[in-house]
Amino acid sequence: MDFGLSEEQEMLQETVRGFAQNECPTTRLRELFDEGVGHDPALWSALAEMGVAGLIVPEQQGGAGMELLDLALVAEVLGEFAVPSPFIGHSLAVRGVLLRGSEGQREAMLPELASGAQIATVALHESEAVWAPQDWTVKLDGDRVSGLKMFVSHASLADRILVGVQGGELVWVDAKGEGVQIEPVEGVDRTRPIATVTFTRAPAELLVGGSGTATQLTDAAAVLLAADSFGAASKLIDVDVAYALEREQFGQPIAQFQAIKHTIARLGTDIEPSRGLWWYAAHALDHLQDEASRAASIAKAHITDRAMNAARQSVELHGGYGFTWECEVQMWFKRIMFNRSILGSPDQHRERMAELGGY
Repeated sequence: MDFGLSEEQEMLQETVRGFAQNECPTTRLRELFDEGVGHDPALWSALAEMGVAGLIVPEQQGGAGMELLDLALVAEVLGEFAVPSPFIGHSLAVRGVLLRGSEGQREAMLPELASGAQIATVALHESEAVWAPQDWTVKLDGDRVSGLKMFVSHASLADRILVGVQGGELVWVDAKGEGVQIEPVEGVDRTRPIATVTFTRAPAELLVGGSGTATQLTDAAAVLLAADSFGAASKLIDVDVAYALEREQFGQPIAQFQAIKHTIARLGTDIEPSRGLWWYAAHALDHLQDEASRAASIAKAHITDRAMNAARQSVELHGGYGFTWECEVQMWFKRIMFNRSILGSPDQHRERMAELGGY
């Protein structure tokens, strides 16, 4: 049995990686990070032209017809380069339409999302503790939705918002329509701006007809965040190695010091073996539904925790410089911090995977 990637999947990653290296090098990332807008229209437009916006959209609706694992492979690369884009929120909105939308709704919604002509995001969080579908309290009354959602990524940029409502249902809302108030919030990760969104009897279209559940959507979110964190942590290890080879103390590179070598080696053995967790969880969401939720929580809890440790260690390896704004480590540190906190902390996901495992 082959547990590796297919030739097409490797090519997908190579293509996106080449694009990110050319169009979002660290110098450009620094400019965007300092600006704090979390978005470069040219970057997103180019990603959409490459087919990233519609990666999992069926071919008959303008997409590439790929699976969640392919989406997660792109998330890894975008995390590796900390690319500021609405990719995760947009991809989850697409996933939600595929899971819960009727055939007519898919035909109406997906082509514009696949082309990138419309940008979408998801509104799932209601507080730090409330993110799971069974806990949602935002209400749908007929075709009107009311309530508050927090930590909505790229809400000010989005044309549409996929909103989780009471009963685990999903509704489609015009982000610029009546009854929608978006208040930007100062977030830690400047590559992904967040907002609090208040819905006051906002017109909404209930997604009906699909066989999927909102839990499958939050599980997909956990996998994409794990993949993004994996990419960011892998990047930090490369940054640590480069810095250790360049920085000198006592007339020699600090890479020669045993403590430095051992620390970086431990980080490598912490991160690389966890790759299989999000690969398997992504595969399970499309092919092994009975195992998918638990696998998604394991990946989210374990990888974001390991990635956060790698980020902390990277700051320390850079010494006093590592704590400054000028040090590039902070951009990936904050991205990982965001991933770890959003849509369930590691402790919350460990509790969930224990429950799902019958403990």
